[in-house]
Amino acid sequence: MTTPHPSLVLTDEVAQALRDGAPVVALESTIISHGMPYPQNVTMATEVEQLIRDGGAVPATIAVLDGRPRIGLAPADLELLATSPDVAKVSVRDLPYVIARGEHGATTVAATMRLAALAGIGVFVTGGLGGVHRGAQLSFDVSADLTELATTNVAVVSAGVKSILDIGLTLETLETLCVPVVAYGTDEFPAFFSRTSGHRAPMRADTARELAEVLAAKWNLGISGGVAVVNPIPVADEIPAGEIDGIIDQALADMEANGVHGKEATPFLLGRIVEISGGASLVANIALVKNNARLGAELAVEYAAFTA
Repeated sequence: MTTPHPSLVLTDEVAQALRDGAPVVALESTIISHGMPYPQNVTMATEVEQLIRDGGAVPATIAVLDGRPRIGLAPADLELLATSPDVAKVSVRDLPYVIARGEHGATTVAATMRLAALAGIGVFVTGGLGGVHRGAQLSFDVSADLTELATTNVAVVSAGVKSILDIGLTLETLETLCVPVVAYGTDEFPAFFSRTSGHRAPMRADTARELAEVLAAKWNLGISGGVAVVNPIPVADEIPAGEIDGIIDQALADMEANGVHGKEATPFLLGRIVEISGGASLVANIALVKNNARLGAELAVEYAAFTA
């Protein structure tokens, strides 16, 4: 059992589960504060936590509140993250600053991975991974999610990288960083809103048990870093690539016209896509997060049994 870092504040439920070696699933908080509008964001967060409990695991939503890294949140904390304008978007580089100043921070994939690892949590569920942005050969805009996956021993269950990104370059970067990318039940790398991307998945697993065996094999060999588990959005909930691509192109053009760059790019694009799609992308986003939560709970249960 990994002893959680003393700077972390754990709920009693999460602390007990970790002491018992019970399955725990980490959840990010940027999706609550910067990824969805209110009240859908807090409803989604509550429902996702319940889905993980229904799957036999303990949910641990992660954030920084009043400068304290929190592993597991109360309903009032979720409401604060969902409604307060004073919650910063926090990646790993931002953690020291936000903690030192006693501020609130919603954690990105990278920051959630780092704090989950410090708590001893090995499975993390999100919506989509960050990656290499389109035009990165000029902007050098590459998400810290990728470099965190190269160094931190946490499996991340997502619906692939966000389709606003350059998926091909993201996959090439993950290969260079030696990050296993395992697609669940498909040979196709999923593209967040869509089940297909035109890119073949590097690896495939068809059961949560197979995924757990990959995690155990990697970490038992002492190979540092995470595993990207990519789980396609359900057929009934997807927005086909041919439909979403035009919407994304319009959102990207609007982003350029508004001079939005850096850490504000993804929230702007996702919000603009919701507007252009008439809310369809928000419905799909919620559906894929719930689908990932079900798989993440199953994976955490299998991995806990596999390593008991």
